[in-house]
Amino acid sequence: MVLRLEEIVVGARVSGLGPHGPATVKSVHWLGSDRIEVVYRDDKGLDERILTRSEERLLSAASATRPFALDANAEDFRLAAEARRIRLAHLFDPYLALATSAIEPLPHQITAVYDEMLPRQPLRFLLADDPGAGKTVMAGLLIRELVLRGDLQRCLIVAPGALVEQWQDELEEKFDLGFTILTRDMINASGGANPFAAHDHLILRLDMASRSEELQQKIGAAPDFDLIICDEAHRMSARYFGNEAKFTRRFRLGQFLGGQTRNLLLMTATPHNGKDEDFQLFLSLLDADRFEGRFREGMRGANPGDLMRRLVKEELYRFDGRPLFPERRATTVSYRLSPDEAELYTLVTDYVRRQMNRADAIGEGDGRRRTTVGFALQILQRRLASSPRAIWQSLKKRKERLQTRLDEERLRNRDGAPAELNPALSVPDDFDDLEDLSGQEREAMEQDALDGASSARTLAELEVEIASLKTLEDHARQVSQSGDDAKWTELASILDRPPVHDPVSGRQKKILIFTEPRDTLDYLQEKITARLGDPKAVVVIHGGVPRQHRRAAVAAFNDDPDVRVLIANDAAGEGVNLQRGAHLMGIIRKSAIACSVNRKIASINFNTCDLYTIKCRPNRQHPDYLASSALQTPNFPTTNHRL
Repeated sequence: MVLRLEEIVVGARVSGLGPHGPATVKSVHWLGSDRIEVVYRDDKGLDERILTRSEERLLSAASATRPFALDANAEDFRLAAEARRIRLAHLFDPYLALATSAIEPLPHQITAVYDEMLPRQPLRFLLADDPGAGKTVMAGLLIRELVLRGDLQRCLIVAPGALVEQWQDELEEKFDLGFTILTRDMINASGGANPFAAHDHLILRLDMASRSEELQQKIGAAPDFDLIICDEAHRMSARYFGNEAKFTRRFRLGQFLGGQTRNLLLMTATPHNGKDEDFQLFLSLLDADRFEGRFREGMRGANPGDLMRRLVKEELYRFDGRPLFPERRATTVSYRLSPDEAELYTLVTDYVRRQMNRADAIGEGDGRRRTTVGFALQILQRRLASSPRAIWQSLKKRKERLQTRLDEERLRNRDGAPAELNPALSVPDDFDDLEDLSGQEREAMEQDALDGASSARTLAELEVEIASLKTLEDHARQVSQSGDDAKWTELASILDRPPVHDPVSGRQKKILIFTEPRDTLDYLQEKITARLGDPKAVVVIHGGVPRQHRRAAVAAFNDDPDVRVLIANDAAGEGVNLQRGAHLMGIIRKSAIACSVNRKIASINFNTCDLYTIKCRPNRQHPDYLASSALQTPNFPTTNHRL
């Protein structure tokens, strides 16, 4: 209610007199009929003011109140008090993120976050626990704990493309953390705005960032991130060739990201490739000064104990002391090639040796082409060691591709030009970045190189090679269609006896089968489906399977009792959780040749296996790779390992 000047008397409580709330009138003096001088007291003390008729609308009578009446809305007070309690909760509960996340943490996850990472400020750390340890859970705990403590506002997660949706889902479901996946559509829709400045929580695809200088410029122009997490960080590795360090685009990205954040966390289950000098280059992402220069054996040691933690499966336990994973037992099954297979093996080996000799004859000025030809022939050897179907299809596709190239070259040279081949047709554009590619991309590149790379320098040489491939293709087709496959015969017998076959229930236990070439995967699917007599009993995942279908296949294998066999290749192994589905796993070795020449064991990224075989990765720089006498022998030495 508006007060008139006549209503302002000594002792009245009036609102609007001063800026500090209601005031009590102490004296009133009229200055004519439309103006008064008022002395009043408010919470800040005595003051005075002259009021006119035009200011009456600003005045109102103030009711008497107590300073602490406790008559406000109780629900509003509870919400305000709870918000204040949550803001200060970390001061009284050092494990607050555990109580506010939808997870059941394990001891090693708690120690990683609260004993290893949180005390380090700023954080430069490599989390290298074995697969299945729950590194994503540890990263989510770290993010949530830093958010609750007020130490994190901006966070960037860099992960392989196949894993970004999984990161987004797990952070949302388990930690109530909303992260946005940066896409090309988002960048295009942003116009001139910088998405890295507009979003505080982002997930970025690794290859998308490493191949785009524009994106890196946008990251540099945005405010620094409080935390950057790089998943599958071993892909950011660099390596030495001779005395020269080769820095990949992903490694350069890792160096760049380290300068854009206060806290950097690298995550990988395979931090070491067996070469100390390469490992030191990788550690330079965390501490460039300390790990500067090449590692010299016997001169100084690079002890990364204060920068990383690595626990293997045997060191992971539950709270009651039970091992988290059962014991792993490895068995290698040997087999002898049939006469037809041995003959095919010898013929393909002779072809590879002849082509390698031609590649070696290519001059130094064409070294890139020579390397590509060697790479393609090496893939051919691996397909030969995989299955008759794989080598048949590989020879067939290679012959057809080279025939198409021959026809194109004949058309190009119809006007009498020299019958020289264009070498550029056989060289992949990004061969130097092969190790940087995802499984699906690497599979596509290998197939492209295998189909097109040739050491032929003239049309006549190409015609001779095509004729040789035609003969090899016919022989491989006969072997493949004859059903005389020693490796499949051995695998089939394994499926029919313990531990794969359960004599008590009379059923086959769930088993995981890994192979490399897509042709072998399709071949195994056909053979096993026919053997079991139920198409629904076998599911497959590979690089070409969409993410949603891949998740459905994994869920069926884990939960559906009728699904007995899951067949997968390397391109499908990223971000797939198969810990609950089976305790049996078999690997169709992709290269027994590599094992005989250079015994370099590759880690197996599965966790609940009682039975598996060693998988060997070929060393492409090994000088005796194709010259080894093992090429002439169908049976290779094998070794049983207990890990």
